Amino acid sequence: MPQKTKNTPMMEQYLSIKEQYRDAFLFYRLGDFYELFFDDALKVAQLLELTLTSRNKNAEDPIPMCGVPYHAATNYIDILVEQGYKVAICEQVEDPKTTKGMVKREVIQLVTPGTLMEGKGVSAKENNFLTALAFDNQQYGLSYVDLTTGELCSTTLEDEDSVLNEASALQTKEIVLTDDKIPDSLKETLKNRLGVVFSTQEDDQTNAELEFLTDGLSAELEKKVTSKLLRYLLLTQKRSLDHIQKAQSYEVDHYLKMDHYSKANLELSQSIRTGKKHGTLLWLLDETKTAMGGRLLKQWLDRPLIQKSAILKRQDQLASLLQAFFEREDLKQALTKVYDLERLAGRVAFGNVNGRDLLQLKTSLEQVPAIRSILEGIDQGEWVETLKGMEPMEDLVQLIEQAINEEAPIAVTEGNVIKDGFNEQLDKYREAMRNGKQWIAELETKERNKTGIKNLKVGYNRVFGYYIEITRANLANLEEGRYERKQTLANAERFITPELKELEKQILEAEEKSVDLEYELFLDVRKKVKQAIDRLQYLAKMISTTDVLQSFAVISERYQYVRPELSDDKTLDIVEGRHPVVEKVLGAQEYIPNSIQMDQETLVLLITGPNMSGKSTYMRQLALTVILAQMGCFVPAQSAVMPIFDRIFTRIGASDDLIAGQSTFMVEMMEANQALSHATANSLVLFDELGRGTATYDGMALAQAIIEYIHQHVGAKTLFSTHYHELTVLQDELTQLKNIHVGAVEKNGDLVFLHKMMDGPADKSYGIHVAKIAGLPEELLDRADVILQALEKGKTLQNQSIPKEAEGVEENIGQSQQLSLFNEDSETASTIVKELQSLDVMDMTPLDALNKLYELKQSAQE
Repeated sequence: MPQKTKNTPMMEQYLSIKEQYRDAFLFYRLGDFYELFFDDALKVAQLLELTLTSRNKNAEDPIPMCGVPYHAATNYIDILVEQGYKVAICEQVEDPKTTKGMVKREVIQLVTPGTLMEGKGVSAKENNFLTALAFDNQQYGLSYVDLTTGELCSTTLEDEDSVLNEASALQTKEIVLTDDKIPDSLKETLKNRLGVVFSTQEDDQTNAELEFLTDGLSAELEKKVTSKLLRYLLLTQKRSLDHIQKAQSYEVDHYLKMDHYSKANLELSQSIRTGKKHGTLLWLLDETKTAMGGRLLKQWLDRPLIQKSAILKRQDQLASLLQAFFEREDLKQALTKVYDLERLAGRVAFGNVNGRDLLQLKTSLEQVPAIRSILEGIDQGEWVETLKGMEPMEDLVQLIEQAINEEAPIAVTEGNVIKDGFNEQLDKYREAMRNGKQWIAELETKERNKTGIKNLKVGYNRVFGYYIEITRANLANLEEGRYERKQTLANAERFITPELKELEKQILEAEEKSVDLEYELFLDVRKKVKQAIDRLQYLAKMISTTDVLQSFAVISERYQYVRPELSDDKTLDIVEGRHPVVEKVLGAQEYIPNSIQMDQETLVLLITGPNMSGKSTYMRQLALTVILAQMGCFVPAQSAVMPIFDRIFTRIGASDDLIAGQSTFMVEMMEANQALSHATANSLVLFDELGRGTATYDGMALAQAIIEYIHQHVGAKTLFSTHYHELTVLQDELTQLKNIHVGAVEKNGDLVFLHKMMDGPADKSYGIHVAKIAGLPEELLDRADVILQALEKGKTLQNQSIPKEAEGVEENIGQSQQLSLFNEDSETASTIVKELQSLDVMDMTPLDALNKLYELKQSAQE
């Protein structure tokens, strides 16, 4: 980059401003373009596929340069921000006509992934959360805000995993680091897993105008991080933030907790296969009619309730909607006409609302009386609190009705926004504009009659304004001194008169001043609407809550869901339950329901059965039913009695973590450790095929140790599916474990899945049958069957042929058969046997068991 002393004053100004925004692309306004220079130009030209030019082309070191038209800049900015970049918008803040020397320029806004207000990066039914993070005294303070809606919340978190879980749930795109204490390990994890952009805000300067927003926070760490988040917004957005709501503190323990692994495994809002919403629980549930209802639904899905009274309240409201079919149809019709009140309020405060936005606001408010009336007719007792917040706000409706033109354009500075009759002076200007042509035509006719010159005409140009033009051939007919000479042309002369100058003044003043006056009037209307932002936001909450509940009603009626009974004694009894998403895809006629029954004495269901038979679906079915119930929705079952769970842990499906350099088995063990470390007696644990990522006996030992540990030490309701049939004997040893299996039968050598859960263990795995269904070669399958029979007899396999006639073998390989792999007379085998016999398995943690197993394996290999 050239030395600053060699630069022009303009480039000096550019470099000075760029120094303050090193991590952003600087869009520097020059005339009708935003220009970028140096490295910014090189990078942006590539990202946006722009033509790269240069400034001072003939210089020894020309400056790379590219630009975009100012009127189309929004699209380009959206593309950059969507890719995770920041853009600083630098505008002229002085009028060049009245300024000598360099025009003053300033950055008027920093656009970042977390501060987008509109455009492609802001989805109607998703929040765009900006998060701030602080660390002190071994705790994390986390605060988040949605600039589009004004929602502001904070919490205190205990560890890095909790931060990752919250950031993942919020789907935050940008995290503001408020100090240098945040561990590098956490920053790396957040960047690699969530792809967030980091910003910094370390100064402790207070925000006098926004300080009241943190008054309700009692935790100093939360107050600190929230204050710095607000400071960051003030410095980057440089405009009113009147729509930001008072900060609400929340505790993650007050909701059903699920880590990011569990949410991903259960496909709550994002499909594992496609990364899209389609095929998820959110996809199934979303029958909301408003954008704000869609966002609230996702929040409820991310944070199901654990307070019984709150769940019952939602259930009561849902039940009342289900009993009122016709009223509910009217409600849906009214809700479809309600626009996004939250974001409209945000746009009003932010200063980028236009006439059409205000018309949408009016249309939305006009639906409130109808919505109120419908809810009052359904069951006033269940909707009292909601109805209190359903204020029609007739004052705003009347103001917008009187002020805003129904055909208002998007731009607010080009006229035609304000209605006729709203302002007397504006009406005069408009009359002058409308009558101007007629006035000119009448003057032209009058002067022709007075002068007798038939081709006399009145014209206009921007330089001279209005004029009377007479050809040279008719000048002799013009009375001397009648007109004042203005301009001489080759074939004509142009004149003006006092009357024409007065008309010109009225017409031009009307054109120029009407637009300015309209903008002033619009700003006044916006100011009055702005004073009602708190009322609008509260109304939005009530309408969005109603919208989500009517969505639950639609789903519950369509798929015949039932109201679950919440048990206090840990009884879980779901009769003929269904997986909600699979049922929607397959159809009710094709789906085979299954019951899940665990009385208060049953802790573990050990599930065996073939691959592809539905074990994973059965486990996910329970988790999704729990989530639905604790959201306040009805559930897919014939009947359901359920406890309230505090956490859900899942390990379903095999996957590795290439980003973190972790194998499938390591991910399995990490997720298992999460459950074993944090689960309580009120938690739900779902483990699918745990232990299959390592050697058979390693996996079997770990699986058994984990089951025993949960049974003896955790006490959580647990579903554990496995292909290790050897584990089914645990039912005889563990009093609170029960065997169940997925039914399957063989017909003419083919396997038929029943997709039905039955009591007791499965008789075998049917793995070769599944391989046959997959279409593997017949010769291969025959050979696999021979090898299987040999293995079941405990034989050591060599490359020699094994008789196909080997039959009548036991399926389970017991401890004695396992130990026979060693030379029974060897000292190593004897030592290992003694050490195994001396172990107190019930007192060992899964990690201890794994370490001990590793030691024994090393001994056996020596």
